[in-house]
Amino acid sequence: MSALAHTPVRLPGANSAVLKSEVRLFLREPGALFGIAVFPPVLLVILGCIPAFRASDSGPDGLRLIDAYVPVTVLLPLIVAGLQAMAPVIAGYRERGILRRMSTTPVRPPALLGAQMAIHGVAAFVSSLLSLAIGRLAFDVRLPQQAFGYLLALVLSVVVALTLGALVAARARTQKVAGAIGSAVFFPSMFCAGVWLPVQSMPDALARVVECTPFGAASQALNEAAAGSWPGSAHLGVLVLWAVALSGSAARWFRWE
Repeated sequence: MSALAHTPVRLPGANSAVLKSEVRLFLREPGALFGIAVFPPVLLVILGCIPAFRASDSGPDGLRLIDAYVPVTVLLPLIVAGLQAMAPVIAGYRERGILRRMSTTPVRPPALLGAQMAIHGVAAFVSSLLSLAIGRLAFDVRLPQQAFGYLLALVLSVVVALTLGALVAARARTQKVAGAIGSAVFFPSMFCAGVWLPVQSMPDALARVVECTPFGAASQALNEAAAGSWPGSAHLGVLVLWAVALSGSAARWFRWE
């Protein structure tokens, strides 16, 4: 069958019905909710409770470590949403024949895929904003000084994370395979986002390589906007290129059955 560029949904009201149904199913999955909405803010709270993370000049560029880790916890729910939550769900729908059966109804499979991307994208975005709020209210972390640049970098990061998840779902024939591929990509993505070591603290050679990855570029773009500068064109360009490449690859390889 065709890939992502499938025939549009015939009934306008069908899209909203699918979205409502998928929202209900998503809210019933405690694992996905915890990974996206709870784990990143809790991680930030745990790190913020460590005195060394709140000490002055403990991080790169004269920042506190807690200041450097806020962008990390902003990116983390995006990675979880795309790789650990959305990809296995879509692959599971294909494995169980749900997408194939939908093709015989007025609702087309792209409606389901669009609903999944919208739900996980919104959940990840809200979790990222929650981490910013916790950082500000609990640990006196300054809000991004370049708000529009920060928002742009965050939106591009959401798109990259979801298209990466769509690509994993495109290549995985079963839910278990999607989970395995997602886990294999998940940990390098977390490293590039700076979970174990902020990108600013990496050796120069390693940092230059990491900045060519989607979440390494996203981390640097967010840091630049947080400091008050417009995100570098190189970092935004890397995000755009990854978004285009990942979405194109997912569209080419995605199969509904």
